[in-house]
Amino acid sequence: MMSLNRYRMRHLAKSGHGGAKRASRLLARTDRLIGVILIGNNFVNIAAASIATLIAQRIWVDNPELGVSIATVLLTLVILIFSEVTPKTIAANHPEKIAFPASYLLQPLLILLMPFVWIVNAIANVLIKMTGLQLDQSSKDLLSTEEFRTLVHEAGAMIPKQRQQMLLSILDLETVRVNDIMVPKHEIVGIDLDDDIREIEEVLRSSQHTRLPIWKGNINNIIGVLHMRNAAKVLAKDEFNKAELLQVAREPYFIPETAQLHNQLFNFQTEQRRIAIVVDEYGNVQGIATLEDILEEIVGEFTTDMSTTSPSITHQEDGTVIIDGTTNIRELNKTLELDLPIDGPKTFSGLIIETLEYIPDGPICLKIEDCCIEILRVHTNTIASAKIITNG
Repeated sequence: MMSLNRYRMRHLAKSGHGGAKRASRLLARTDRLIGVILIGNNFVNIAAASIATLIAQRIWVDNPELGVSIATVLLTLVILIFSEVTPKTIAANHPEKIAFPASYLLQPLLILLMPFVWIVNAIANVLIKMTGLQLDQSSKDLLSTEEFRTLVHEAGAMIPKQRQQMLLSILDLETVRVNDIMVPKHEIVGIDLDDDIREIEEVLRSSQHTRLPIWKGNINNIIGVLHMRNAAKVLAKDEFNKAELLQVAREPYFIPETAQLHNQLFNFQTEQRRIAIVVDEYGNVQGIATLEDILEEIVGEFTTDMSTTSPSITHQEDGTVIIDGTTNIRELNKTLELDLPIDGPKTFSGLIIETLEYIPDGPICLKIEDCCIEILRVHTNTIASAKIITNG
């Protein structure tokens, strides 16, 4: 009964399995179940010992002490082999085959012996409370996040590897923040209303994005988000102006850079948004985050292989990889299957500078975790590019 997989048992019970339902009811109060099992177990063992003693005394009338000693040894072997070790080993390895049929007997026995069980449990519970321990029946089967993570890892072939990764990624959403996955400010493609109308038209016609932020003069002054479906209607006209773009644009949706991904996913759903402007504590724009970015944290890249298409990660013929300094460390870890620290700087350049504790003025080599890194180019106080060797 104690070796049953509680989650499988509940699944079977919900599916209508009679044995699973009875076992589930019995295990709802383990103290009562243990009480009725041990009452029966000890009653039988003591009765067997008494009967064996009487039989031995009658067989060895001339030497009853010898008879009792022989009976004690023989009965101990019999009980250990046939009543304890063998059946309990079988039951522990095949709990469902034993526990479900046993529930037919245990349930009426529990009802029949309830007065004795109640008395025994009452005395036992008093003794347990005297030791300072608490009996918590409600939380014994609850799993913490880390325990559930271990459960998913140990599922093996029961859960395909891809689905395992998805489940683990969902758990990781609680530890990942928006600034870990956002498109940084310097990579944002958008429309500056201070630009010439022809330049704006060229941006609209060549954009590969579905939504574009609109700002005036400075990217920190974002005043709208334009959906390309609406932009197409404006472009279809012979002449259009900036005012018409603003009319079909939607008000921007701002979020803090410290927002956790699992909360932001629900916020996107509540607000019916697919793109958000990420700002810091001073209200300055730090980047943009999209619903697609969060979903890709769970299921991976939708249509492309980042290791071959990302312009910031370039594989070389000698097995090394050229990395742009602005590359996000989480993206780098995913693409190259590395384990670089992500609890500090967000970019590859920031990680190198933090490790060195100074800004190099030329090419040097260093090692972070198991990665050998060679700085190739330094530009405007940042690491512009570096070569990484992943085999240590």
